[in-house]
Amino acid sequence: MNFRSRDRDEPEINLIPFIDVLLVILIFLMLTTTYSKFTQLQLTLPVADAEQMRDRPKEVIVSVAADGRYAVNKTALDGRSVDVVAAALRTAASAGPESIIIISADATAPHQSVITVMEAARRAGLTQITFATQSAASAGAAPR
Repeated sequence: MNFRSRDRDEPEINLIPFIDVLLVILIFLMLTTTYSKFTQLQLTLPVADAEQMRDRPKEVIVSVAADGRYAVNKTALDGRSVDVVAAALRTAASAGPESIIIISADATAPHQSVITVMEAARRAGLTQITFATQSAASAGAAPR
């Protein structure tokens, strides 16, 4: 009988795959985490870095004042209903359904006024809508 002690190799734990998995999880968490605070809602709209507006024939500019009055291509409208705005959009849209509606609303305009313009555009068959903003530099010091 052979009673010699065998040299046992100690098992090694390979940590490299473990570290790889941890790094992938860390990267995933970093990419999916949002760092925003929801303690207060401070909205100062509209301000964005945008190009200057150019005069194009397909564009219809709808202005919404702070008190909810409307103007289509610098022509003030008498009423504030969806039908009045839709009729004005139909006559101002020279390119037909290809016209682009640019909503230029005051920052303090009621949200319902902007929704009314969007509903009027839908009724007029105009689907391309965008919003005009001012650049942060021309807005100056925004109130906080």
